[in-house]
Amino acid sequence: MDGQHEHSGGPPLWRWRHGPPWRNHEGDEERGHLPWLSTALITAFVLAGSNFATHAQEGERTPLDLFGRALLLVTCLALLARQRHPVPVVFATAATTLVYLGAGYPYGPVFLAVAVACFSAVVAGHRRAAWAAMAALWAGHALLAHWLYRWLPPSGDAAASWGQELVIAAWVVAIVALSELARTRREQWARERAERAQAARRRADEERLRIARELHDVLAHSISVINVQAGVGLALLDSDPEQARTALTTIKDQSKEALGEVRQVLDTLRAPGDAPRAPAPGLDRLPELVAQAAGAGLTVEVEGEPPRLPPGTDLAAFRIVQEALTNVVRHSGSRRARVHLARDGGILRLRIDDDGPATGADAGGSGNGLAGMRERAAALGGTIEAGPRPDGGFRVLASLPLTVRHAEESEEEDR
Repeated sequence: MDGQHEHSGGPPLWRWRHGPPWRNHEGDEERGHLPWLSTALITAFVLAGSNFATHAQEGERTPLDLFGRALLLVTCLALLARQRHPVPVVFATAATTLVYLGAGYPYGPVFLAVAVACFSAVVAGHRRAAWAAMAALWAGHALLAHWLYRWLPPSGDAAASWGQELVIAAWVVAIVALSELARTRREQWARERAERAQAARRRADEERLRIARELHDVLAHSISVINVQAGVGLALLDSDPEQARTALTTIKDQSKEALGEVRQVLDTLRAPGDAPRAPAPGLDRLPELVAQAAGAGLTVEVEGEPPRLPPGTDLAAFRIVQEALTNVVRHSGSRRARVHLARDGGILRLRIDDDGPATGADAGGSGNGLAGMRERAAALGGTIEAGPRPDGGFRVLASLPLTVRHAEESEEEDR
């Protein structure tokens, strides 16, 4: 994650990198950011260390002069382009390092620049190029130290021991291995970030669908009751004002209740971490559904007693019954419905029947309502069957588990 220090209203003065130095920050190249700070630190270290080495190796190697310092500076400054052009940089630093060693200058931290360039190339995915550059560096050094040393400064220099070459080869292998480890770790972080982003999108989609289902169920049921009662009120406004007043009172109560439930759903959007202000509805409110259906001219018979249910299952069962009764009011010519509740082991079975016939094209309900019921049941590991009965009418049959293991397993998979 990148942070930057800015003047108020002005461009960023510098850019600090947080986290491991090999992490690739998406968009840095497009925004023109170069690793100035790390390159400056490496350059200062290489120059200072090489000055110290020239005193420590006085008489053994060629003293560091202006050309030698220029080679060190060019080698280090090439690292500025290591993120944009990792392959040319790793070969360039290997080549200038060989020129530096061929000129007989002291051994020192000049290899650090090559190591950083190799590191950047490997973690950027250019593994073969990095290996080739390091192999060329080692082979070139072996050539200089065992054959060309006769014609190169310093004069009178002897051939290097093969033990020294083995040490250098071990360092080359260590650098490549560390780079590969960093590359593997970076790919793992990228996969983890992608998995977290996918899980977050999945949770957002599930929450969006849940809210859509809640709003559909609340509004479809309430508006259906309001529509029926408005029709009754208009029909009886002149002939039976008292009955019309009752219809208007039902409209007022139902709209108030609908507004309260919609507000509760919207509150979860504004403050998703807060607890709801009112408990979610459950089958304990089944008598209210029966009364509301009666106000819409539908007689509902309830068979069986609802068992104690987990909150999620209780809400899903209530919404399924609510949606099924709403569909009877809107789409069935029957003025009677039956709700049957039964516990079968660890399963709650709900059956809602009406005798029909269908009064519109959407027999049994709209696609959104039935889809919402199926989604609610599937989220709990249950099932929904809805369709015409062989003897006429329509049936909704729901099977809901009395435990929430399915939801808990889904949450565990997201984590």
